[in-house]
Amino acid sequence: MAFGSFGASRNNAPMAEINVVPMVDIMLVLLVIFIITAPLLSHAVKIDLPKASSTPNALQADNIQFAIDAAGLMYWNGEALAMPQVIQRMAAAGQKQPTPELHLRIDRDARYQQIAEVMSEAGKAGLGKVGFVTDPSGAPVTTVLPQP
Repeated sequence: MAFGSFGASRNNAPMAEINVVPMVDIMLVLLVIFIITAPLLSHAVKIDLPKASSTPNALQADNIQFAIDAAGLMYWNGEALAMPQVIQRMAAAGQKQPTPELHLRIDRDARYQQIAEVMSEAGKAGLGKVGFVTDPSGAPVTTVLPQP
């Protein structure tokens, strides 16, 4: 508690008022500091950045139209091939960059074993992008193949 003066006083009761002068002094000093430093915080440095184009440089991958008809004949872009030739062409296609996509057109009456062998050989050759092309009309595979 704060007491009055050291000397004799008329009122010996304790002083009940809070002295706010030091607090106001500190607040004014902080206000001046913030007024001075605020413009320094928003100062920006101008930098000339290089301009970048947003067009991708991705190469379009080729696709291989591979078909198997009901009789078990295999076609590579419309050309009839036997299994050893298919393996050789898949190995050569797997070495290309970017790797081409393998589009499979398979007749609904083709044997699954032959389809599984072709997909296995494609995986071994590195042809990871394999798509199945379907024809809702049910036309035979040989009629929808592209002609060389």
